[in-house]
This record gives sequence, C-alpha cells and structure tokens, in this order.
Amino acid sequence: MDLSQAYATYLPWVEAEMRELLASPEPALARHYGMMQYHMGWLNADLQPADAPAGKRLRPMLCLLTCAAAGGDPQQAVPAAAGLELLHNFSLIHDDIEDYSPRRRHRPTVWTLFGIPQALNAGDAMFSLAHLAFLRSVERGVPASTLLKVLRTFDETCVALTEGQFLDMTFEDRLDVSPADYFRMISRKTGALLAAAPYIGALIANVTSEVMDACRQFGAALGLAFQLQDDLLGIWGDEDLTGKSAAGDILSKKKTLPVIYALEHDQVGPELRRLYGGPPFTPADLPYILKLFEVASVRSLVEMQVRQATVRAHQALAAAKPYAVPELHALLGELLDSLVGRQA
Repeated sequence: MDLSQAYATYLPWVEAEMRELLASPEPALARHYGMMQYHMGWLNADLQPADAPAGKRLRPMLCLLTCAAAGGDPQQAVPAAAGLELLHNFSLIHDDIEDYSPRRRHRPTVWTLFGIPQALNAGDAMFSLAHLAFLRSVERGVPASTLLKVLRTFDETCVALTEGQFLDMTFEDRLDVSPADYFRMISRKTGALLAAAPYIGALIANVTSEVMDACRQFGAALGLAFQLQDDLLGIWGDEDLTGKSAAGDILSKKKTLPVIYALEHDQVGPELRRLYGGPPFTPADLPYILKLFEVASVRSLVEMQVRQATVRAHQALAAAKPYAVPELHALLGELLDSLVGRQA
C-alpha cells in the first residue's frame, strides 16, 4: 500500500462516519445540520449537494494510519478519527468568526453566509457531535477502559485548543510577542490536536506506553512543521492554491512567526513596530512590508524551523518502532514529508 492507496482506503470510512453523525434527524433541523454539512464541503451555499474542497483530513489519517501501523484494527479507530476531524472543523468555524475571516477553502465562511449566531450554534453542535463520535467506538469493539483513556486525551486536547486560541488572540494587540510565546501558543492551538491523533491511534492499537509517547511526540513535531508552513503560505502563498487572500496574515496583522522575527530584527524592527502599532493595513502597504521582511530574512529563518521540526518528527517516528507493520510505519514518514514544502 502506498500513501495514495491509504487515503483511498481509509478516508471513505471516516467520511461515511461523519456523514452519519451530521445527518439531520428531522426536516425542521435540516438547515441547522446543513450549515455543518456546508462547512464540510458536502453542500453549497443553497444547501444543495456539492463536491467542494473539504480540507486535508490529516488528523483522521494520522489516527487510522498509526493504529494500522501499530498492528491494530483501523476500523476500530474510525469513530475516533471522525471525532478528531469534527473537533478540528468545529474549531475552524469558531476561528473564522473570531478572526473575521470571509473565506475558507475557496468559499465563503459559515458565518458570512448564515450569520454569527447561527454559525456559533452550528460550531457548538459539531463540538458535541465530536464527543458522541468517540462513544461509538464501543460499537467497534474498543474496550471501555481504552475508551476512557481516549476520551481523557480528547478532552485534554479540547482544553489545549482553547488555551492556544486564547494566547493567539492576546497577541493581536501586542508588539512584544517573542518566539517562545509563539511556540507556546502553537503547541496548543495546532500541535495538541495533531499530537493527539497518532497517540489515540496508538492507544486503540494497545501498544506500549513508550510507543504511544513516541507517537505523541511525532504528531507534535509534525504539527509544528505543518503550522510553520502555514505561516509561510499566509504571507507568500498563492491565493489560487491556498483559498485564502494573498498576504492575508499581514493585512490582519496576525503575529505569525515570520512577523515576530521581523518585529525583533535590529534594523527593520522599529519601523515594523511603528507600522503594526498604527492604522489598519491596506493592500497598498504590502510591497513595503514585504520588502522589510526580505531585509530581515525572515522567510529563510522560518524555513529553517520547518526543517528542524521535520527532523524531530522523523526522530520520534523512528523511536516508535518496532511497529507490527513496517511498510505502514514508512507511510507515516511519507505523510510527514508530503506536508513539508506544500503550496496549499
């Protein structure tokens, strides 16, 4: 099995599980569930069937592939994988509201179409359905004792997500955010869920605690590399590929790692702090700001951090051996490498 075959095998299982969870139980609630289905890419803005971009499904893939690589039955991990993806998408619905983001995956965000109150409610429903997804694990033969550990990991991850989002929002009005502050935030906002996915897969496979811990470290390092690459795309990405506004992180004055490095730079830092402390940016400001970033060489600094995080992820993956299925273990490394240097 290669990586594309793994996606073709595992993801339809997750998709079917999520569609069952998000199906409207009665006609009066069709619009409520329709908003969630729209966000997932299954419906269009008129809540009619569509085949829209649905995201990478990275978290369920990590969960299922880790479970299978560790010798477990990936079918047993399907409800957990679905729950992880629903949790991720709940957080995106709320993040789009908190960031006033008008577009995601090349389409209007839920709140811009249906209003903030309904979008908040749809996100809350998806959060609850994520928990219910995990409880379906018992029907797949997961022992209750294992499920309790899985649910504890899931809830700890939920708390970490809110902590990371809190820190991220506090950065908005600060000009003194340090790289250490950034890494603390991102280890929760992005890293916690990506660390939980392979860890939960390993839990369900019933491997040793040492292997489970290595799987968690693998996911955490992968999460850092993944987010750092997102930071690069948020400034230098191709809008046609990313589905987000070009240089949108600059216009929103988001404190991503390239910005933080630039604000700390001896030569351009004072000018950037003046600009970031001033009026909102317009597209006309972008060329000058990008030039300041170029002087500070922040792009290459962040690219170096991506490489370092990738090395750490590979080291953790190596420490997770012995796996029962070596070829699937190798696919986890291929999955990691496929995320580094991506353009969307």
